[in-house]
Amino acid sequence: MTRPLNFKSRPAQSGKTKSVVIFVHGYGADGADLIGLADPLAEHLPDTAFYSPDAPTRVPGAPFGYQWFPIPWLDGSSEEEAAKGMEAAVADLNAFIDIVLAREEIGIDRLALFGFSQGSMMSLHVAPRREEEMAGVVAFSGRLLRPEKLGSESQVRPPVMLVHGDADQVVPFDDMRKAAEALMEAGFETYGHVMKGTGHGIAPDGLGVALNFLKDRLE
Repeated sequence: MTRPLNFKSRPAQSGKTKSVVIFVHGYGADGADLIGLADPLAEHLPDTAFYSPDAPTRVPGAPFGYQWFPIPWLDGSSEEEAAKGMEAAVADLNAFIDIVLAREEIGIDRLALFGFSQGSMMSLHVAPRREEEMAGVVAFSGRLLRPEKLGSESQVRPPVMLVHGDADQVVPFDDMRKAAEALMEAGFETYGHVMKGTGHGIAPDGLGVALNFLKDRLE
C-alpha cells in the first residue's frame, strides 16, 4: 500500500490547467522548498499547475526535513534499508503522479517532473519505468541511480534535461557526465547545462534553461 504525500500546489495562472509540473525536493527538505519556483515559471507557463509533495519519511534528527529514502553514509542506515526505502518511495511518487493526473484531468504527456538532488534521483528513476511517456524530466544536481539497469528496465524514454553546478560539493559534478552517458547510451534524448561557479543549488541561468525545456514540451 502506498503512503499519501502531503503537498503544496499552485493553480494554473490562466485558470485552466493544460499541463502540470511536479517538483521533487532533495534530502532534508520538503515540498515548500521548491514550490516558490512556481512563481517565475508560471509567468511563462500560465496554463501549468505546479505541485510539490513532501517525501514520505522524515530525516532522522531533522524534525522539519523529509527524505525519499535513507542515505547510509549520512544517517548510518544499511544498504538494504536504503533499497527498501527507495522502492517504497517510488511507489508513493507514482501514486502521487496518478492522483495529480486524475485531479487535473490531463494525460501523462502533459506532465513533467522537476527534481533537485535526491529528488532528481527519484525523477530519473521513476519516469523511464512508467508505462506511458511523460513530457520530460528536469534533473538539477542529482545522479542516475542504478545506471546499469536503465536500458533493460526502461519502458519509455522521455526527454531529459540535466543541470548541475561545477562547484557542487554535495553531489559531485562528474555525476552529471555519468548520467548523461548512461541516458544517451540507453536511447534517451538528453540535454545538459553547466551552472558555472554554482554549488549545490539552482542558479538563475539553470532555471532559465529548465524553463525553456519545459516550455518546449508543455506548451
